[in-house]
Amino acid sequence: MSAVTIQQMADRVAGLMEQQLRVSGKGLAVKVRKAGRRLPKKVRIAAEALVQATDMAQSPRLMHQIDEELMAEAYDICVRHLVGADPADRRTGAAAGIVASIAFSLLMVVALVLVVVWWRGLE
Repeated sequence: MSAVTIQQMADRVAGLMEQQLRVSGKGLAVKVRKAGRRLPKKVRIAAEALVQATDMAQSPRLMHQIDEELMAEAYDICVRHLVGADPADRRTGAAAGIVASIAFSLLMVVALVLVVVWWRGLE
């Protein structure tokens, strides 16, 4: 695996992150850092491995230390997750979480009011 191939893999993952997650920045390292918790742990670790391999590929001596199978697997993990990510579904899930949180809070307030009314005997 050459340095060009590793850089192409990193560029493809960075492009998918920008397209699917709306993460801006120059290079994969910045985009992985900005994406943070929007990426599952396994995908984040794979993306960080790609970043490290990209850095190592810049040096001819370190290039031989890169595990090609590990890089191919990390690339597959990242691409599989990012291609399957649907931005509209992500927004819908976030909106549903907010609505559920508000509904739960209102339910707790109503329950607290009923308990106070019952406790004071005002029925």
